[in-house]
Formats: sequence, C-alpha cells, structure tokens
Amino acid sequence: MILRQFLHSDPVAVSYLFGCGGKASAAVVDPVGDVQPYLDAAKATGMRILYVIDTHIHADHVSAGRALAQAAGAEYVLHESAAADFDFHRVKDGEVLELGNVTAQIMHTPGHTPEHIALLVTDRTRTVEPWFVLTGHTLMVGDLGRTELASSAEEGARSLFASAQRLKDLPDHVEVLPGAFSGSVCGRSLSGKPTSTIGFEKRFNKAFRIADETEFVAAMVADIPPPPPEAARTRALNAGAAQ
Repeated sequence: MILRQFLHSDPVAVSYLFGCGGKASAAVVDPVGDVQPYLDAAKATGMRILYVIDTHIHADHVSAGRALAQAAGAEYVLHESAAADFDFHRVKDGEVLELGNVTAQIMHTPGHTPEHIALLVTDRTRTVEPWFVLTGHTLMVGDLGRTELASSAEEGARSLFASAQRLKDLPDHVEVLPGAFSGSVCGRSLSGKPTSTIGFEKRFNKAFRIADETEFVAAMVADIPPPPPEAARTRALNAGAAQ
C-alpha cells in the first residue's frame, strides 16, 4: 500500500493518491489545483494512475479531476447518479475498484450531496479487512458535512443520517481520511487534524454520535453553514453545465 495525502489551504481541502506499489496501480481522490503534483507523486512511487475519483460534484472549488484523468490517461469516476454533462466512469454502491493488491469499495453516502460516495480501502497483502475509508465531505474529523441540494434541508439531513449509520457499522479501528479539515465551509466543528478513526468519531464527534433520527435532523438543520461564494456556478462548472 502506498498512500499520499495532499493538504490544501485555498480552498481548504484534502486530496489523496493511494494504490499498490507492487502492481503499479493507483487512484487519486478529490484532486484540487495543479495536476502536476499528483503526476509527480505517481511517478515517484512507480505507479500508474488508473482512476481519478471525485467523491461528489464539488461546490467549493473547481475540481481538477477531469484534467488529471486526461493527463494521466485514467478513467474519471463519479457515482452513477451524478448529473454531469460529460461521459464518466459510473460506479454504484458496493462496486469494487481493483488497484493491484489494493481494493476500493464504493459506498454511496448521500446527504452532503445526492451523489456523494465514500471509498472503503483494503490492502490484501495485509488482511482482507478494510484499513481506511475516504469519507469526502460526509464524515469529517469533528463533524458531518452540511447538507446541499435536496428538495429540503430536512430531506438532506435524513439522507445524511442514513449514511452516517452505514459508516458507524464499520469496525472502530478503520481510519477516517476526510476531504476537508478546519477552515472548510463544508462543516461546522471541524478539527485541524485531518485523520481520525471510526471509533474515535463515534465517541467524540457530536453529530456522528446522535443515534435518534429526529434529533439528528433537528441538529443538522439548526445551524447550516452558508454555501461558499459562487457555489451554484462552481457546481455547474464541475458538472460540465457551465463554462
């Protein structure tokens, strides 16, 4: 297993390159900005980028996903429900992306956005159990992501509650690698520490701890962070619906 984390400050976001060094197979998740650092990291680790994955159609920044996929000769991946005006590799819940001895299982985790996915990653040279989960803007360290683009905030919060319950079912030792950290507009009480575990978040993440759906919905809609400036246009750009 090879894993590289890229921390960004403008916008506040996290990208990842991971994969199997032995089989020279990698994926990049939620790339931001210049594509060259990802290409350089893949070259330095002797891996070819097979997939470029966005956990969702972002509204806080222009994704580098399609540009990186083109530069790397990789497939650009979104959930099958994504409303995008271009061809992409459609994945569904439960599907597994093969990266040599490393696998990434798709988990559809709507709520932040309807098409949001998480990636449950296993290194089969170590164990058949998952090692970490790339959670995007669904579960972050300290909070869950704000709800977007549902017919109502309550509907989005109910979807997010169901997604949180799925993540809670993962073993406590599974590492949480989120798509944002403190300073991001996508959550309220985010930590500056960009990694955690399912077990730690179940104990100390106020939103993630709530077990009752009605209580959860009330908490999530009570103080929704405002969307980032130009959010609608940025999402349209990332969906190929605007220039």
